Amino acid sequence: MKRLVTGILIALALTGCSKLNRDNYDKLKMGMSYAEASAILGKAEHCDDALGTTSCIWGSDGKNIKIRFIADKATFFSSEGIN
Repeated sequence: MKRLVTGILIALALTGCSKLNRDNYDKLKMGMSYAEASAILGKAEHCDDALGTTSCIWGSDGKNIKIRFIADKATFFSSEGIN
């Protein structure tokens, strides 16, 4: 029983440490670089380059932040499942 409680507490602590939250999303600004966004959100899980744009995703399908960069400047961002 003690292990179960410890496991639950660790899981809750790790969930609370996620950088994918409303406060960090609100810190994102148009024109910021990938490095500036990464300083707030950590390293992106996935980035795609196409026709001079880079689209990056932090998080997974149900909870994520997406940012599109042109010439390393944020031009669009959105979120899903961020509270």
